[in-house]
Amino acid sequence: MKKYVAIIASLIVLIVGSLSFSHAGSRYSSQPPMVLSPNLTAPWVLQLEKRPRAHAPRQARRTVILSKPAQKPRRKATRIQTRKAKIRKLRRSSHRARIASTTRRASLSQVSRKHRVRPITKRTPRSKQRVFLKRRPLLKARPLLKSRKIVHLRKKPPSPKPRGKKYNSELLPQVVSYSGGHKAGTLIVNTQTRFLYLVMRDGSARRYGIGVGKPGFEWSGKHKVSRKAEWPTWTPPKEMIKREAAKGHYIPDFMKGGPKNPLGARALYLGSTLYRIHGTNQPWSIGKAVSSGCIRMRNEDVMDLYERVKVGTQVVVI
Repeated sequence: MKKYVAIIASLIVLIVGSLSFSHAGSRYSSQPPMVLSPNLTAPWVLQLEKRPRAHAPRQARRTVILSKPAQKPRRKATRIQTRKAKIRKLRRSSHRARIASTTRRASLSQVSRKHRVRPITKRTPRSKQRVFLKRRPLLKARPLLKSRKIVHLRKKPPSPKPRGKKYNSELLPQVVSYSGGHKAGTLIVNTQTRFLYLVMRDGSARRYGIGVGKPGFEWSGKHKVSRKAEWPTWTPPKEMIKREAAKGHYIPDFMKGGPKNPLGARALYLGSTLYRIHGTNQPWSIGKAVSSGCIRMRNEDVMDLYERVKVGTQVVVI
């Protein structure tokens, strides 16, 4: 029963809809009349008109050709300019390389040491590419008992050995008592004890250690200081040159003054002889008989004696 009612209702709806559609079509079957507005200046009317706008006559454009300024011919770069340009390029490249290296170091420093890796390069083989991990822990010392004493396991470093040969302290200059009966200012050279004395007024003397002539070259006598010289030159006699040449030693004919000169820093010439009181570049020979007759002293001692002695001072060699 309900089915039949629904079918009838649907038919009624279809019939009513067809009647309303036919009524709308009959209503608009003919177009309505068009009524124009009496006001022809309305904006919508003006828009319907498609008249071209009146434009002002364009003036003929003038084409003006500007002449370019005459360019000067480029000069060829000289050799100096090319070298300067190359130097600039090299400086720029080196500066960039420095900046890159500094930035790279800064980035590597930020990385912790636990995870630091050696940079891989073409030259390093794979077997040598290692990863740096934690360092080995330091060995902890065992706790000592209270009853035991602390023992230093490390040995003390050996004391440095003195370089060069030992020098006798008795040969250093010093003031001693003297009762030889000579005037103050006289130089006394004792070849046996190997000391030189500068006699002073109060019964004392200033003593210096000296080196004397070797066996066969000893001599004695009295002379006066004829000349003084600072950093003297050395002209060895011909007999000495021949004598040393026979031993296989070469001696130059002339040598300028200086630290390598065997006469040392100062020299006191004795009369017209070939003997002198001079310094030496071999201080370990003081106190020995090694010279060819001259009296040798340390450079420090002969410089001190040089300031105390004047030309004309009497020298007595015993």
